[in-house]
Amino acid sequence: MKTKIKSVLTGIALVMGITTNAQTTQIENSLLWEISGKGLAKSSYLYGTVHMMCESDFKITEKTKSAFEKADKLALELDFDDASEVTAMQQSGISKEPLSKIVSTEDYQKLDAFLKQKLGQGAKNFENYTLVSIMSMVMFKSLDCTPKLYELEFFKMAAGRKIETLGLEKINDQMDFLGKSYSSHELINQLNYYDSDYFKRLTAIYNSEALTEIYQMTTNPKFMDAEGKKWMLDIRNKNWAIKMPELMKNESVFFAVGAAHLGGEQGVISLLRKSGYTVKPIMN
Repeated sequence: MKTKIKSVLTGIALVMGITTNAQTTQIENSLLWEISGKGLAKSSYLYGTVHMMCESDFKITEKTKSAFEKADKLALELDFDDASEVTAMQQSGISKEPLSKIVSTEDYQKLDAFLKQKLGQGAKNFENYTLVSIMSMVMFKSLDCTPKLYELEFFKMAAGRKIETLGLEKINDQMDFLGKSYSSHELINQLNYYDSDYFKRLTAIYNSEALTEIYQMTTNPKFMDAEGKKWMLDIRNKNWAIKMPELMKNESVFFAVGAAHLGGEQGVISLLRKSGYTVKPIMN
């Protein structure tokens, strides 16, 4: 099951981190936040992930491990405990139609040239893959290292403690949000942005826990327009903020979602605070 989950994550989780430009509010430099108040029996925790990082740069801080040990359940964006969801994740990487019939002739030629240069194989070798899967392959090539995934590591930690893993949304919903946010043309044009320099900068900012900078970097306007922002960030954040209270009402939950979802006026931190919860950074 864990091997299946890792292969699936490499196909979709990275792309779900792409978001759009928005006004930001400066908040403390911390990836880990405590949620309390409003009648909660116990504190819960909110952690911002980056979906993939080189193993040599990967770390889970002591404060994060401590918070995780206090939690009764783990909640990720997707439920890796659900076998049907894992199957759906695998299927989401396979295109229902040949790639050459989905994209325009001009975009197909552009993609073909790019893949030959980047991966050493032309677009005809990826006819049955979705553009999301192709983008993840390009990202792995750019990362050029042995990767580790925070979601998978937290899932393994939860399994070791024999605590339940929950999902805040379904993979089919994620793919629907993605389809409403990006056209095939936009996804192909974005392939050039994810080079080794991008990942080096993201890693440095992430490991400094500079949450606002992570938000600003991942919400660059070249990635998405206002309509995309609505689907990739605002609606998903609102859905999660509605679902989280019931999950953490009587038990402590460790929520781990993409770090770009935490910041901003419509971010999860802001939405929970507006709902009456106390959300404060854990600095050490």
